[in-house]
Amino acid sequence: MEREGVGDVAVVRVLVVDDVVAYLGALVAVVDETPGFEVVAEASSGEDALVVATQSLPDLVLMDVHLPGIDGVEATRRLLLGACPPTVVLLSTYDDDAGQQFVAESGAAAYVHKAVFGPDRLEQAWSGSRT
Repeated sequence: MEREGVGDVAVVRVLVVDDVVAYLGALVAVVDETPGFEVVAEASSGEDALVVATQSLPDLVLMDVHLPGIDGVEATRRLLLGACPPTVVLLSTYDDDAGQQFVAESGAAAYVHKAVFGPDRLEQAWSGSRT
């Protein structure tokens, strides 16, 4: 569910999940640079992501695959069981074949390699999940 933003422009509310501070910061920066997207929360573990998602009600979750405790694949499965689940895009440094396996296992909308993640890939993943 997209919320209305300033001037009735739809804004995609994003939860960013990564346990590596440098990657978390980079993902937040990409979202901040992309018109129509805003970070509403951050988390550093799968468990935190589940709690924060119920509080922040994101439209989109950018979820690292490799997290301490509950990994990103399992956290995604659990998020998608909710009454109004967000769209989840998995991110990692695994190759695309492994990424597609993670998507199949979790029900995520897409996988994007962290090395190529930027505003264009964010918009593409979001648009692709809406079709």
